[in-house]
Amino acid sequence: MRRGWFLPIAATLGFAFLYLPIISLVVFSFNESRLVTVWSGFSTKWYGEQQMLGAAWLSLRIAFFSASFALVLGTLCAVALVRFKRFRGRTVLAGAVSAPLVMPDVITGLALLLLFVAMESTLGWPAGRGIVTIIIAHTTFCMAYITVVVQSRLSDLDLSLEEAAMDLGATPFRVFFDVTLPIIAPALISGWLLGFTLSLDDLVIASFVSGPGSSTLPMVIFSKIKLGVSPDVNALATIIIGVVALGVVAATIIGLRGGKQKRA
Repeated sequence: MRRGWFLPIAATLGFAFLYLPIISLVVFSFNESRLVTVWSGFSTKWYGEQQMLGAAWLSLRIAFFSASFALVLGTLCAVALVRFKRFRGRTVLAGAVSAPLVMPDVITGLALLLLFVAMESTLGWPAGRGIVTIIIAHTTFCMAYITVVVQSRLSDLDLSLEEAAMDLGATPFRVFFDVTLPIIAPALISGWLLGFTLSLDDLVIASFVSGPGSSTLPMVIFSKIKLGVSPDVNALATIIIGVVALGVVAATIIGLRGGKQKRA
C-alpha cells in the first residue's frame, strides 16, 4: 500500500513543482496592475507592449537566419569529417568545430567582439555592431551543434544505397541530393531546430556583439527583471508558451497519424 501511494504522490508533487509557476505566470499576465503579486483586475493591455514585441520579432529573425546559415555550414563540415577520413587540416577543422561546444560563452563573445573590432579597423566591415554581427556570432556557435547532430546521422548511413545509385548512373551531386539528403532529413530538421532554439535563447554572446538598436529578446528581458518582473514579461512568456504548446500538439498529432498509417 505504501508503495502504491508513494509514486502518485511523488509524481503529483513533481508536476506541481514544474507547472504551478507556469500557470501562475499565465494568470498574472492578464493582471491589470503593474505589480505581479497583486491582482487588481483582468486586462490584456500588456500583450500590446511594443518594445517586447519588437525585440521578439528581432530575435526570431536572427534565430531564423543564424540557424539556416549554420545548417548549411554544419552539414558541409559533417560531410567532410565523415566521408573524407584524411585531408590536410582535418584535425584543425575537427577542433574548430568542437571548440564552441566546450568554450564558455563569455570567452566566445569576447573573442568575437575583438574579431569584429579588428575587422572594422582593417577592412572597414562590419561597420559597428548590430544585427549582422549577432547573426555571424550565432551562426558560429550553432554550427558546432548542428555538425555533431548531422555527423552522428551520417556515420550510421548505409553507404550501399549511395553506391547503388552511382552504379545506376547517378552523379555524386545527384546522389547527395536524391539519396543522402532525404535520408538525413530528420537530422537536418533536428539540427535546425536546435540552432534556432540556441540562438533565440542566447544572452551572453549577443550582449558582446550587439549595438544600439539591436537588443534581442533575452537582453530586453534581462534588463527589465533587474527592476523586478513586470506583467509585459509575463505576457510575452505566455505567448511563447502557447506557441510551443501548439507545436508540441501538432507534432504529436502528426506522429500519431504516421503511426496509424504504418500499422494500416
